[in-house]
Amino acid sequence: MGNEQVFGERDSRYLLLKVAQQRFGCAPPELSAEQRRQAERIVGRQLQIEEAVLRSPEACGVVIPPTQVEEAWARIASGYADDQALQQALAASDLEPARMRRLLARELKVEAVLERVSAGLAPVSETDASLYYFSHLEQFVRPASRQARHILITINPDFVENTREAARARIEAIAKRLRGKPWRFAEQALKHSECPTSLQQGRLGNVRPGTLYAELEACLFKLQAGQIGPPVESPLGFHLLLCEAVYPAMRAPLEEVLPHLRDKLQARRRQACQRQWLERLLQPATLTDMPLRDFHLNGEPGHG
Repeated sequence: MGNEQVFGERDSRYLLLKVAQQRFGCAPPELSAEQRRQAERIVGRQLQIEEAVLRSPEACGVVIPPTQVEEAWARIASGYADDQALQQALAASDLEPARMRRLLARELKVEAVLERVSAGLAPVSETDASLYYFSHLEQFVRPASRQARHILITINPDFVENTREAARARIEAIAKRLRGKPWRFAEQALKHSECPTSLQQGRLGNVRPGTLYAELEACLFKLQAGQIGPPVESPLGFHLLLCEAVYPAMRAPLEEVLPHLRDKLQARRRQACQRQWLERLLQPATLTDMPLRDFHLNGEPGHG
């Protein structure tokens, strides 16, 4: 079965499955009427773009090896709990593995053509990246953070020692033992904490805002280095927090962000180049109503 036969098919079911999961977080049958209309509009536009890409002169000679298709299939399968869940997701969209592999080969060829189009771009230089950095300093400010440890006693009414009253009593007893003795916190976490971090002596690492439950962050970010907070309740149970160090907000230095920044700017250049090529390819149609990410495929329809 050659690629030429495969790429002549206009099967939208896989694309609909992918758009539904990536954009709306559900399977196609679960879409609302409005979501279905949006998804079908994106799929229609995507098919138009794919056909144009695969008929372009740049697509000549591009061949996708079977091993690459199998790797893409394996990435899809890894997003599901088991093979049965994967088969159910495919069956719900009237897809079978053989057709999926053909559609993946088509999708991978589209990606390969787009990469070929932008392959000749000059790399982003250190000077380019430095100019961007100093022109956008606000993007490189790190929020204040805390180095922290915690001890957790969970609430579980099925166990006498973990009823809410018992859990509170246990955490208060630990807090009493640690009063004025923060150097014993790691030891107590290893002995008593019911969180997996107990194996790391309660270490939470460098905590930034938005990482923990709001109740815990409100406590932690009031503490100074070396302080232990009062018992705090979260949906998991009762916690004690130790603030080991306070790191104020600061700007990440250029030498630290430079490698990632160059990669990011190179990706932007690549997308801009591909967009311009697609716009010329599709004239008089335009792509302004759909972001590049909606048609630059990655072969993964999402998680089940």
